Amino acid sequence: MLVGFFLSLVLSILPFSGNFTNAATPTAVAPVSAVSFIQGVQKTVLDNGLTVLTKEVHTAPVVSVQVWYKVGSRNEVKGENGISHQLEHLMFKGTTDRPVQFGRLFSALGSQFNAFTSYDETAYFGTVQRDKLEALLTLEADRMENSLVGPEQLTSEKRVVISELQGYENSPGYRLSRAVMRDAFPNRAYGLPVGGTKADVEKFTVEQVRNYYQTYYSPENATLVITGDFATEPVLKVVKETYGKLPKRPKRVVAKNSPQVTASSVAKKTPIVLKQPGSAALLQAVYPLPDIKHPDVPAIDVMDAILTGGRSSRLYQALVESGLASSVSGSASELIEPGWYEINATAAPGQELSKIGQVLQESLAKLQEQPVTTEELNRAKTQLQASYILGNQDITSQATQLGYNQTVAGDYRFIEQYLAAIAKVTPAQVQKVAKTYLNPAKQTIGFFEPTQPDGKPGASSAGSGRTVENFSPGKPVDPAELAKYLPPATSATDSSKQSLPEEFTLNNGLRVLLLRDRNLPTINLNGQIDAGSEFDGNQKAGLANLTAANLMNGTQTKNALTLAKTLEDRGADLNFGASREGVNVSGEGLSADLPILIQTLADVLENATFPADQLELSRQRALTSLKVQLDDPRGLGRQVFQQAIYPENHPFHSFPTAESLKSITRNDLLGFYQTHYRPDNTTIALVGDFDPVKVKALLNQVFGKWSAPGKPPVLKIPSVPLPETLTRLNKVIPGKSEAVTYIGYNGISRKDPRYYAALVLNQILGGDTLASRLGTEVRDRQGLTYGIYSGFAAGINPGPFLIQMQTAPGDAQKAIASTLALLKQLREQGVTEAEFNAAKRSITNSYPVDLANPSDVSSIILDNAVLGLSRSEIRDFPKRIQAVTMAQMQQAIEDLIKPESLIIVTAGPGETVPKGS
Repeated sequence: MLVGFFLSLVLSILPFSGNFTNAATPTAVAPVSAVSFIQGVQKTVLDNGLTVLTKEVHTAPVVSVQVWYKVGSRNEVKGENGISHQLEHLMFKGTTDRPVQFGRLFSALGSQFNAFTSYDETAYFGTVQRDKLEALLTLEADRMENSLVGPEQLTSEKRVVISELQGYENSPGYRLSRAVMRDAFPNRAYGLPVGGTKADVEKFTVEQVRNYYQTYYSPENATLVITGDFATEPVLKVVKETYGKLPKRPKRVVAKNSPQVTASSVAKKTPIVLKQPGSAALLQAVYPLPDIKHPDVPAIDVMDAILTGGRSSRLYQALVESGLASSVSGSASELIEPGWYEINATAAPGQELSKIGQVLQESLAKLQEQPVTTEELNRAKTQLQASYILGNQDITSQATQLGYNQTVAGDYRFIEQYLAAIAKVTPAQVQKVAKTYLNPAKQTIGFFEPTQPDGKPGASSAGSGRTVENFSPGKPVDPAELAKYLPPATSATDSSKQSLPEEFTLNNGLRVLLLRDRNLPTINLNGQIDAGSEFDGNQKAGLANLTAANLMNGTQTKNALTLAKTLEDRGADLNFGASREGVNVSGEGLSADLPILIQTLADVLENATFPADQLELSRQRALTSLKVQLDDPRGLGRQVFQQAIYPENHPFHSFPTAESLKSITRNDLLGFYQTHYRPDNTTIALVGDFDPVKVKALLNQVFGKWSAPGKPPVLKIPSVPLPETLTRLNKVIPGKSEAVTYIGYNGISRKDPRYYAALVLNQILGGDTLASRLGTEVRDRQGLTYGIYSGFAAGINPGPFLIQMQTAPGDAQKAIASTLALLKQLREQGVTEAEFNAAKRSITNSYPVDLANPSDVSSIILDNAVLGLSRSEIRDFPKRIQAVTMAQMQQAIEDLIKPESLIIVTAGPGETVPKGS
């Protein structure tokens, strides 16, 4: 349940703001039709005021159910900051008729579910196979009226919320943003953090939270959205029976100020300066904006795309390409009340924030003084329009779009008017909004200046042996007990109809997988090149990543800016990133732009030139990223954990250091590129609206001349024994408030015959933070962590089995002891038949939801191919899970759960290992 989710949501799905990496066309821009998404939407208002939006989408046998409440941090008054978010957490704690953790009920249905709180709204969403639709509707109606808000629930969930807030405190960017927003909006709820403050959360009373629930969680203050594979009339009948009986609640009137944005003659504010432990230097600037219904909104969003939309944008060119900043982003928050525009920049090593602030002001002034070019304007428009289509490829996103527009803009059709207005924005309008809203007198600017030298972590201590506390976990949840509270499913869904990709290999060895999907005019491309960081070695750690990061920096015929514009002019996107076992390629665009996407991919894979000046800029960015990673308990903890499992000579041991990054030369990049970037090392998967015959011809044409001598390099990965004793490592990072712990050891590969049994085992142990044994005990019952998960990182080679959690430093020891006790309990007592069957159902029921998103399908097809699985694995996966036997499960526990051999790494603010342990 992520408070921060709304940020990524607004940036990735909704076209109201954004540091988009997509882009636009230099020719005139025709408005993108919203009809394909708005068409077929039916709005029904029940007698009790509940707004219901239904939209049939028969592309996959799944449905999404979302409930949007028009309440968020905007509605909070002094002393209750964070109460909307606290209530969101409590909505999972059960109801009077179903006094069980709702996460377990959703998991049992195979729902992919979550919730988030934002400024104006709190939303709950789940996507399931279509036969579970009525069950999901029943559960959402139940918690709209009957949620348990009692002392026991509030006490445990307060600890969880505080753990979440303390986790955010670890981020210098969060701390800077909080200071800037409070200064920008001193008398408005928008100036307070959405998640709340520890001081307010600690004081919440049951009566206070219950009153808030009864005030705002009322049918007339909510929108129910249903999208997917259903028939409208019978479903509306169920909705009326289920929700129609819920009563309206008496309204509590809360006095709210409704400030407007007015011209200001206030003298320019002094910058806010935070000098605290941290890694990189940060800048944030905030400017007041009007509300979402203001006619200036489309021009503001076009302005944002011109400033921060991709590599060709003005601020990227002025700040990042000049070497002043390692990143820059912008976003416009247009909300029910007047919102704000914010710009964020991270300084490159050795660069002054004051200089970045000066260049930023010069760029904004230029936008105010001179009209933008037609090329820039059209690129920005296409960027916004394409991001809308690409962001709505799956039914969950379509439901989210409808819910957001209805709740915040007051009309689900808002997107139609918005996109039509985007197409009409003129250079004069962009110049006008820049003058009106980017006024230096209205700016609030903040600088984060790290006090810790070089981002180096502090001291560490290590201990081997037993943890101090002995802890007895509660009994595992009985699925039969849970089943009493589950609404029935209507019928089974047959998921064996998934189309299989066509596979072929070009003469040069390049493997291709194609799957035609004509539901939307989009293309999703995923690829892998066997050129991952496993080939780095310790001396040149970071080489694979720097090579991948420099691919788009120039070819024999195009420089970096030309390459960027080629894609951004069309709203398309192409990215490369090295992981352990390969370089991941991801691309997306509208189907008409498939040739451009493929031609650009071929150009950079065959003809990259690695310009020296761009290598230096990317090296500086890599050094900044390294500092940030070592200053983050998650990043540092994961590195220490990985290096404790794999010995120094193992390919999985190497991580970049400042020394290794500085030692890498252009010749190293060229050598790595020539050795590892080969057609017979490359696999590409394409899913989307294309003609397979034409695509084959195109691939043969653009990749046909790509060749490489000899055979590709092969790496022999040595096997790694489990540690003989339990090992504890503790890493201290000054200035942090929350600890992150990793627990585990080397695991299995994807082709290990025990893999499917391991997945079922993991589902029971920690596959879901609300429904698993770890989640039930450590998060739900004890309230020790905001999130606890387990997983097998099973690739071509064995990767770690790991458990990850975040806790207050004082709670780390207890949470670790609880986790060890649960592992011992699992090892000694195994799992019950009912748990085993419930876990298999949960995995197989949720799998069709993945297959409903073309982007996910492309990724699954690629992974299966790279891992050496058959093309039919995408269809057979649920059968393989169902085929796991109890005997295989018990054997997997015996083989893979070894509490005595664990590596335990905690990274955070201080001593979490008691003396003498």
